Amino acid sequence: MTGPIPTGIFGGSFNPIHRAHIDLAETIVGQGWVKELWLMVTPHNPLKHSQDLWPDDLRLELARIATRHHAHIHVCDLEYHLPRPSYTFQTLTTLTRLHPDRRFHLVIGGDNWACFDRWKHWKEIIQRYPLIIYPRPDAPIDPATLPPGARLIDAPLHPISSTAIREALRRGEPVSQWLDCEVEQRIRAFLHEKHTGTIV
Repeated sequence: MTGPIPTGIFGGSFNPIHRAHIDLAETIVGQGWVKELWLMVTPHNPLKHSQDLWPDDLRLELARIATRHHAHIHVCDLEYHLPRPSYTFQTLTTLTRLHPDRRFHLVIGGDNWACFDRWKHWKEIIQRYPLIIYPRPDAPIDPATLPPGARLIDAPLHPISSTAIREALRRGEPVSQWLDCEVEQRIRAFLHEKHTGTIV
């Protein structure tokens, strides 16, 4: 008899999704921490300003394009159907109720771990869901400070961010090295439509 399927939940705005997101997801699956990883595209992060977010449907579409060739990485839109703002505790408890055949692990970066005590019901999250923490630049982590069940993984650090990609696009600089080709095509179509006033 097999147990619940270990499934990672990697949430974010993915504004836009880029190669570092996919590389991280593949690393987590490849190292055996989970069998599948679900990218949870969030409509609004309570700890971030939302005015620079691209449209919800576009970010979701881009994530689906970027994961189309990755069998163990899936895109989840659950938070689009939950009350806003989106809180991770609510997301995880809803997933657990909807998918009793899975054991969910929460994937977060070192920067989020540094402010984890600001998250809603953070103690309950630690008690109920194993944490998979990946390194981020300028966010060092002392493994001795991690709670039981949390894992600090060995993952590559990429000198790129969604913010930097958006800024490069505004300046007309190349971004192909960080984006799936079809993702970039869709982004450029969106930006052109936005600039010309054409309906997306």
